[in-house]
Amino acid sequence: MTVTALDSSSALVIIDLQNAIINAPTTPNTGPEVVARAVELARAFHEHNAPVVLVRVTARADGSDAAPGRNEVPSRPGSLPEGWDVIVDDLAGHPGDITVTKRTWSAFYGTDLDLQLRRRNITQIVLAGLTTSIGVESTARAAYEHGYHVTLATDAMADLDVEAHRNSIERIFPLLGETGCTTEIVEMLAETRN
Repeated sequence: MTVTALDSSSALVIIDLQNAIINAPTTPNTGPEVVARAVELARAFHEHNAPVVLVRVTARADGSDAAPGRNEVPSRPGSLPEGWDVIVDDLAGHPGDITVTKRTWSAFYGTDLDLQLRRRNITQIVLAGLTTSIGVESTARAAYEHGYHVTLATDAMADLDVEAHRNSIERIFPLLGETGCTTEIVEMLAETRN
């Protein structure tokens, strides 16, 4: 379903646009392209006094705060460069933005994101960021489970794998909310707020 409406109480939630992550080899958009579209969305939300949430993922170098449980991908303690988890300069620094720090895929698990949104009476979130099938999809699933209306800015996200990206966009996101491009969302935000 394409985006049909934005609630008057919507917030933008941007996932993991951090120094190290934006340089990963993503598809169908590069990290800098995703950042540029996220900046466009953030600017529009700022102009309409709507909340912008910047989500960053971090971890201790020794891996001691990683989510427990077995998986097939070994952890690489100490392999992260200094400052890897800092939000990119193009998005950082707006005084009214909310910053949420997570240690797992979803921006909701183990954070105060839900509390921050509910304090502001937010009923809908617009999601953008990296990567589509991991941080964005996990957050979209949790937002849906928390009862938020979900809109996904599909041109303001990318993945490490084209098939994973396509699966999220075509199969998962339509079950969780509405999708649209940055331009459509910015235009709809202007209509909603005027």
